[in-house]
Amino acid sequence: MKLTDLLSLDFIETDIKGTTKESVIDEMIGKLDQGGAINSKRKFKKAILSREKESSTGIGFSIAIPHGKSKAVTKPAVVFGLKNEGVDWNSYDGTLAKLIFMIAVPEEAAGNEHLKILQMLSRKLMNEEYRDQLLSITSKEQAYNLLSQIEQN
Repeated sequence: MKLTDLLSLDFIETDIKGTTKESVIDEMIGKLDQGGAINSKRKFKKAILSREKESSTGIGFSIAIPHGKSKAVTKPAVVFGLKNEGVDWNSYDGTLAKLIFMIAVPEEAAGNEHLKILQMLSRKLMNEEYRDQLLSITSKEQAYNLLSQIEQN
C-alpha cells in the first residue's frame, strides 16, 4: 500500500488557515467531507477529539498525526496539511505542528488499518531531509509527488 492510495490532490492543503489545533482539525475534516470520505463532520470530529484526549497526536519534529476511527468514515483516507507558522499541538518535544496528517478509518474496518498507516508515515517522517522537503513545498502537486514516496514495506 502507498500513502497515495488514501490521498488525492483534494486531500492536500499547502496553506492551512487555522490558527488553533481545533480550527486546523475542522479545516482538515472539511476536506474529508468535500472528498466524500466521511458522512458526518460532527461524528468524525468527536472521534478525533476523543483520541486527542487520550494523548497528544503531536509526535514531535513539527509533526502531528490526528487520527480517528468512526462509523462516519465511508472510506479510509489521509489528509495532509502544511502550516508554515505551525500550531500548538501539545507535541512531546514542544515543537509547533507544521506537517499535519489526518487519518480517517471506518470503525468496522479499523483493526490494524490505522496502525499500518501510522507506521508507514512515521517511518518516512523520521528522515530529516524528507521532512525538510515537505516543509518547502509550494504546490499540491509537489506535495503529492513527495507523499507518493511513502509506502508500506
